[in-house]
Amino acid sequence: MTDSAVTRRVFVVAHTGREDARKAASQFCHALATHGVAVRLLEDEARDLALDLPDLDVVSPGPAASAGCEIAVVLGGDGTILRAAELTRESGTPLLGVNLGHVGFLAEAEHDDIEHTIDAIVHRRYSSDERLTLDVQVYRDKELVTTTWALNEASVEKAARERMLEVVVEVDGRPLSRWGCDGVVCATPTGSTAYNFSAGGPIVWPTVEALLMVPISAHALFARPMVVAPTSVLAVEVLARTEGAGVLWCDGRRAVDLPPGARIEVRRGRSPVRLARLHEAPFTDRLVAKFDLPVSGWRGAAERRRRNGGADA
Repeated sequence: MTDSAVTRRVFVVAHTGREDARKAASQFCHALATHGVAVRLLEDEARDLALDLPDLDVVSPGPAASAGCEIAVVLGGDGTILRAAELTRESGTPLLGVNLGHVGFLAEAEHDDIEHTIDAIVHRRYSSDERLTLDVQVYRDKELVTTTWALNEASVEKAARERMLEVVVEVDGRPLSRWGCDGVVCATPTGSTAYNFSAGGPIVWPTVEALLMVPISAHALFARPMVVAPTSVLAVEVLARTEGAGVLWCDGRRAVDLPPGARIEVRRGRSPVRLARLHEAPFTDRLVAKFDLPVSGWRGAAERRRRNGGADA
């Protein structure tokens, strides 16, 4: 292998608890090595895969795990992709998901696209776009106690099923409303098809820069999903009189306990996540494919042009 080939390195992240993911990861890694591309794996996943590859690079998990890699390939569902985002955000390494899960909204390719995906990576036929993230701060008694982030959403939720969460929400330093609710979701456009969608929030095209706030089962007259400017700061305060505690979840992966009186501030993240793209399919097509939406009967622009003798309507 030449020195120039060794400098090409791909970070592979897989859900190795699943047999299909182990097989796909093994296929991927061997194909990359055959083309002179070095592979990097996490320690636990390297043990699970037990691959004998030249220039195999094994690292510990952490924000710098993907540093020096040209792309990160993730084999699994959205949960695995969100885990990989924790390993790529700081380095800015583009993240390409191969869906082995169910909906896989964050994934760019499906399991039966693996050969095409390998070829695209080997020949660098991919682009990337930046996705807005959230920076999240938690205060207790006006003291900053936790700083974290999210790609999809930061959700403030009740910790006990039998009790409502009493909160006051704020936008740009001004109080907006008080809710007795199951929780509040603060989401990005990327996360608008995740928990935000389940909570009744709007789907927002990922090219739109905005922040979303959606109450969950709120007992209030004004409790509608809201879309605000990307420069806005959203805040949720757990009222001191609330019985029991709440919990903050970021991307369903990182949890922070919230006692009565806690304050959560959400703003645009300082570091975006880069998602790799193999083709420029419209987001509308992704919605139709992922949600299996009915579009039969659509005639579209081509049919209008035919009816008008070739001229646009």
